[in-house]
Amino acid sequence: MRFQTPLVPATLIRRYKRFLADCLLPDGREITAHCANPGSMMGLAQPGCKIWLEPNDDPRKKLKYGWRLVDHENGHFTGVDTGVPNRVLGNALRNQQIAPFAKYTDVQAEVKYGQNSRIDYLLRAPDLPDLYLEIKSVTLCRQGGLAEFPDSVTKRGAKHLEELAGMVLQGHRAAMLYLVQRTDCTAFDLARDIDPAYGRAFDTARAAGVETFCFGTQISPEAVDMAGPAACRA
Repeated sequence: MRFQTPLVPATLIRRYKRFLADCLLPDGREITAHCANPGSMMGLAQPGCKIWLEPNDDPRKKLKYGWRLVDHENGHFTGVDTGVPNRVLGNALRNQQIAPFAKYTDVQAEVKYGQNSRIDYLLRAPDLPDLYLEIKSVTLCRQGGLAEFPDSVTKRGAKHLEELAGMVLQGHRAAMLYLVQRTDCTAFDLARDIDPAYGRAFDTARAAGVETFCFGTQISPEAVDMAGPAACRA
């Protein structure tokens, strides 16, 4: 997935109110960018870090920049926009490029299901059970090479796992896909110490038959693309 507008480098001044980030552009201007990430962004929002912003000229948008990447300045990047995984995986699903789901030909996004919930993708194909697929963006790294989810307490995430388990009980197929938006991580695990309730919900869902998949990404200031599987320790 290529960015629609070429990204510009900036220095983070501060992130606040979850969705706002004050930034310093190379020409000395201070601007406020939209931060499309409701999580804690632990380890990714230190003042002074190098980031990449996507400018826009959409008159409907109050903020003219969106924060897309953290540049670790060692050749590695982290994608901070939680909307990116759905776009990246949506393209891959429609092109049948993800092996575990390659036989599904009908890909529907944001379908209502369960108790007032929406599934990221509902996959269908003749002679196959419907597949309910939930996607999570993973950006936390506290140990070298290991990505973790979640980075803060997420009751909504636990509800998603419960809803997926319910779909399995109804005879459907259900899966949770964790997309690691870091190029410096090759393995994935749950951050059970941050949200024990999410860990318990994960264990219950997996015991009920919910499948788990973990994939990495290739990230640059030009594009974010899906990479191969990441080792899942959860």
